[in-house]
Amino acid sequence: MNSYIKKTNIFFDNWLKINLILVFLIIIIGGLTRLTDSGLSITEWELFSGILPPLTDASWNNYFNLYKQIPQYKLLNSNMSLNEFKVIFYWEYIHRVLARLIGLFFLIPLLYFYFNNSINKEKLNICFVVFFLIVFQGVLGWYMVKSGLVDVVTVSHYRLSLHLIFAFLIISAIFWLILNNKNENLKTFFNFENKKGLFLTLIFLIFIQISLGAFVSGLDAGRIYQTWPLMGETLFPNDIKINNLNIFLDLNNHSLVQFYHRLFAYIILIYVLMLAFYLYSQKEKKVYLSLTIILLVLSLQIFLGVFTLISGLNIYLASAHQISSVLLVFSSIYLYYSYIK
Repeated sequence: MNSYIKKTNIFFDNWLKINLILVFLIIIIGGLTRLTDSGLSITEWELFSGILPPLTDASWNNYFNLYKQIPQYKLLNSNMSLNEFKVIFYWEYIHRVLARLIGLFFLIPLLYFYFNNSINKEKLNICFVVFFLIVFQGVLGWYMVKSGLVDVVTVSHYRLSLHLIFAFLIISAIFWLILNNKNENLKTFFNFENKKGLFLTLIFLIFIQISLGAFVSGLDAGRIYQTWPLMGETLFPNDIKINNLNIFLDLNNHSLVQFYHRLFAYIILIYVLMLAFYLYSQKEKKVYLSLTIILLVLSLQIFLGVFTLISGLNIYLASAHQISSVLLVFSSIYLYYSYIK
């Protein structure tokens, strides 16, 4: 019996790790789908259809004709050929197929673990919450796509941000489960005792920054002020007319959104340096490794962010910048987890 439970636990651990990789992959694919303006190439949800790509000329022409009806084609891509359409189609198609794969790969083993009663119930309850988030994420993805099918040429940056944040919530929850399983613990994430709020604040700031990054991407706000450290010739964008304080709440303003994204990068950097100074002064040796990791990842993230901007939004740098944002979330969670050992 003990041997059986041990094998099941190994299976559970490997299942979590594969899910982590799959979600990481779909975040990368989703980012590239946005960077290549491919997200509106499939104009219908196709919840149960669309598993196979178009296999005939008639099918390809049907998808292309549906795309021709939306503003993105009419206003931006009216000269697009069918072969060019196939490129953006496949980015969105791969994104959707991978989403389906994640849903099935998470659900079927989860039901197995639930019925064989060999995995801790509290861990399984978290897994069911994650599955609910995965399902909701699929609905949210279509809700996001719908916003770009009428009147505008791209999806709502608010919905894009929400879609990305839920992806990060899912991958963060899986990562926390992996850490608990590896250390044979069941630590609670939301724990504000004994200065743990310092670490939760850091994670919260990073999530705000990720949301702002989605705003920048959704608005194509990185296409202006491609200079650093100043925005043009000033620290604050000089094309913003401050008539009243409400202007600072205008998250549709491209310049302001880019400014906030820069500002939060500086805030996070200062916060991490202050936190590092505090932990070293307190001789918290148990976090030295995780602290070093987050300092390195944060440095990489800032480096990639700056060079993505000044390169004119090079797609490889932009994708690497998003990948490093996932690593930054991992490293902040690992730092928190190390502290509460």
